[in-house]
Amino acid sequence: MLESLIMDSAQIRERFLKFFEVRGHKIVPSSSLVPENDPSVLFTTAGMQPLIPYLLGTPHPAGKRLVNIQKCVRTQDIEEVGDSTHDTFFEMLGNWSLGDYFKKEAIEWSWQLLIDKTEGFGLDPARLYVTCFEGNTDAPRDEESAEIWKSLGVPANHIYFLPAKNNWWSAGPNGPCGPDTEMFYDLASEPQNLKTKEAYLIADEKQTVVEIWNDVFMEYEQRDGKVIGKLKQKNVDTGSGLERLTMALQGKNNIFETDLFSNIIETINQLATKDDLKAKRIVADHIRTAVFIITDGVTPSNTGRGYILRRLIRRAVRYADKLEMKPGSLVNVAAAVVCKYAKVYPEVDKHLMVEKEIGQEEQKFRETLERGLKEFEKGIDPFILFTSYGFPLELIKELAQEKGQLVDENDFQKKMADHQSLSRTGAEQKFAGGLADHEPATIKLHTAHHLLLAALKQVLGPEVKQKGSNITQERLRLDFSWPEKMTEEQKKRVEEIVNQKIGENLPVKRQEMAKSEAEKLGAEMEFGAKYGDAVSVYFIGDPDAGSGQAFSKEFCGGPHVANTSELGTFKILKEEAVAAGVRRIKAVLTNPPTLC
Repeated sequence: MLESLIMDSAQIRERFLKFFEVRGHKIVPSSSLVPENDPSVLFTTAGMQPLIPYLLGTPHPAGKRLVNIQKCVRTQDIEEVGDSTHDTFFEMLGNWSLGDYFKKEAIEWSWQLLIDKTEGFGLDPARLYVTCFEGNTDAPRDEESAEIWKSLGVPANHIYFLPAKNNWWSAGPNGPCGPDTEMFYDLASEPQNLKTKEAYLIADEKQTVVEIWNDVFMEYEQRDGKVIGKLKQKNVDTGSGLERLTMALQGKNNIFETDLFSNIIETINQLATKDDLKAKRIVADHIRTAVFIITDGVTPSNTGRGYILRRLIRRAVRYADKLEMKPGSLVNVAAAVVCKYAKVYPEVDKHLMVEKEIGQEEQKFRETLERGLKEFEKGIDPFILFTSYGFPLELIKELAQEKGQLVDENDFQKKMADHQSLSRTGAEQKFAGGLADHEPATIKLHTAHHLLLAALKQVLGPEVKQKGSNITQERLRLDFSWPEKMTEEQKKRVEEIVNQKIGENLPVKRQEMAKSEAEKLGAEMEFGAKYGDAVSVYFIGDPDAGSGQAFSKEFCGGPHVANTSELGTFKILKEEAVAAGVRRIKAVLTNPPTLC
């Protein structure tokens, strides 16, 4: 049995903050997961990120000694989630010296907080191991830190020097950086009494010893990943992941058995009809992370932060299916997350927002997943899964791995490059086809634009030609050749046809073919566009794309939804003249489901 004080996560947070508060540190609140002044990263990945200006020398309004608990998200280890210690969202406990104290005080206080039973956490000092920077051309070997540890009673055979990949820290390619010393705790049921670096490295690999703290000594600055010199001031940035510290203090061998996850895992247990430990952990981690990202103002999308959120929810859906959870169940998991964290982070208490975003994303992705998995079982090209069904490469690789298959990433990337070329993306236009962006609402309206042109040709006649377009998240705009104002009856009939096709749940499929073949099929060309010998054509309404029987056939690079059922209700807002012989329609989609 591990010897330590048994505390819940709330007590750990409180004791940590109080320990440093009585030592002159001002408590500062957590910053948002969305960085305010750092475009180089999508999310706040470390406690230091919001403080970079102050680490570089700008005076902090609260003084030179700070302490906080920072919300963080890291996705580089997402494939490792499900083991004992890796998570995507985590809380970083940190104390800071901005040009004040340095190595001696930082290390002594770290040691005291970890082992002291009165003010600290009462961990067994015999189970603690530390690492220090072995030195390189940028900075010398950190003998000073090692000597401080020895002076506190840490045996020399519990201190190991490791290279920069282990004991050098920065939050990105630019900004403050420096060597660190890290503390590891032995989680084995009986102390392992590791006496060599080799034994320690094996235990670290097996996760029987885990990192619970580090002290970063920031006295250097880097640009583009290269150290360029020393900072104006020496800083201390310490960090302790609450999840791992809680695991050590509660005598658990994994973070998912701590009170930080217990109610979330219990909710999943109640919802699951099949047992899969790794799947349960992934669902718990990804939905916990999604709740925090959503409540900091991010929504699912196909780019940037929104894409990370979408990827997390999609993976959660996949693993929820492995557990045979009922569709819609992820909102219940999200509710458990909100219940656990709302008192600590009041911004998390946004039930309606969380339920809407996670619920809609789950629903629509399940629909897309069902269709895409059928195609995957047929051995469809991974690139088609990407373009037509919205499967990210990461998901395709996971599916293939489950079947003992490999995805040819080089072939995928080549096809992606060809696809972008076909889409005619230029520097002067962010996206082809008149799209303002690749957000879900824009993609839906882009697909509806194809239906609108086909309906106009059906109502007004085949001589109707597209003369221009512009599509945003709010509305679509189509310019077309027609000599006179449309009648109310004509507009009504166009609306009826478009909504009829939406209601028919028509598939939307892409096919690459020779330009001459596409012309023979009667595919519509984008006004003013120039095409090569090979083109990309989207078909709506023909399960055997390319036969020429589809309702809509257009030269287009995408993107589109996979099925018209995803669009909602089509409504014409305005029809007007823009030039001699050219009319313009503005239209919207009402109550559209969220595109996955």
